[in-house]
Amino acid sequence: MAAPSEWPSCRDFSEFQEVLRLMRQIDDRIIHELNTSLPTASFAVKIDASARCKELYHSLKEAHTSRDKAIKTCINQSSSAVNRLREERNKDKDNLTLIKQLRKEQTNLKLMQSELNVEEVINDRSWKVFRDRCRIHYKPETDL
Repeated sequence: MAAPSEWPSCRDFSEFQEVLRLMRQIDDRIIHELNTSLPTASFAVKIDASARCKELYHSLKEAHTSRDKAIKTCINQSSSAVNRLREERNKDKDNLTLIKQLRKEQTNLKLMQSELNVEEVINDRSWKVFRDRCRIHYKPETDL
């Protein structure tokens, strides 16, 4: 699955997670995809498993790259906002609204950073399944 037409909003973490969920569909469906597209030995002559594995490899790689870019973009935006709010707070330490905004943005930043860990687990699982099923049909140029 390619990246959605719009990048996820970094301001609303729930929306961000929903867009990532949609972007992760290829990883959620990889076992089904491999089971339906790679033949058993008796049907191996009817399907080009090498071409199918190559296509799936490039789809996975593209999906992982676009999600990684989206997550890191949001982390950078949130980190910049935290830094800006810290500077403002240092100038006005008694402003409760500013302190609340800073805490909210810090929480948002931590949630975004935790998505990188989730992404790593999902990617590792997908590449393991891919290697298990496609290792004899397709060998990518780079190691997974």
